[in-house]
Amino acid sequence: MEVSNAAAVTCDVSPLRLDSALALLRQAGQAVPPGDPASPAFLQSLIDQLVDLSSRDALTGLANRRSFALALAREVDRVARSGEPALLLMIDIDHFKLVNDRHGHAIGDAVIRNVGQVLSETVRPMDLVARIGGEEYAVLLPNCPPAFGPQVAARVRQRVARAGVVLPGGSELAVTCSVGGAFAPQWVRSTPDLWMQRADLQLYRAKAEGRDRVCLEHTAASDVSLQERAMLLGGHAPQDSE
Repeated sequence: MEVSNAAAVTCDVSPLRLDSALALLRQAGQAVPPGDPASPAFLQSLIDQLVDLSSRDALTGLANRRSFALALAREVDRVARSGEPALLLMIDIDHFKLVNDRHGHAIGDAVIRNVGQVLSETVRPMDLVARIGGEEYAVLLPNCPPAFGPQVAARVRQRVARAGVVLPGGSELAVTCSVGGAFAPQWVRSTPDLWMQRADLQLYRAKAEGRDRVCLEHTAASDVSLQERAMLLGGHAPQDSE
């Protein structure tokens, strides 16, 4: 007589110490899973919630750097296979150190949360917004046509500039950001690091040109780097002619 998998599953949780896991969920503001703590369904729900918690930034609730890196690697592979365009934006809050120095870290945290919320509300549900550093964010926009890239990046900058943070005295703290962006090279095997380097280069340019602005690569068909050319040609980088 065959026994179904569901019926065959038994779970002895008596040796498990779940207090720390449950406390972590409560600290993050998440509800404890319903049901019997001795059931497989309860443990699976607990595992799922902890996995989700480990992929998110604690301050903003956005994707963290680790989960963003995984998504970026998948998108690089998809673009190389499908040829569909994808845009990566790197965003940095302008003069953030001055915010902390003048107003304290509590206001600095409020600025970080506010900018993260604005970014999430500005892009499409299919896009991924992550906090990848102190005051730095990244936005991955799959299937974003080149003609829309400048509009999307400009809208991000403008929305951040319009959404100030109210200080304890009632005045409003103006916040601006610099945005750099690059398209993944289509039909070319690249890497997440190379793509981020391209976008970072444009972010540095936006800062150098005065901040509170957008700098994108001029075309979606980015110049292929030596490393990407090497991968395309089977690991042999072309040599410059003497």
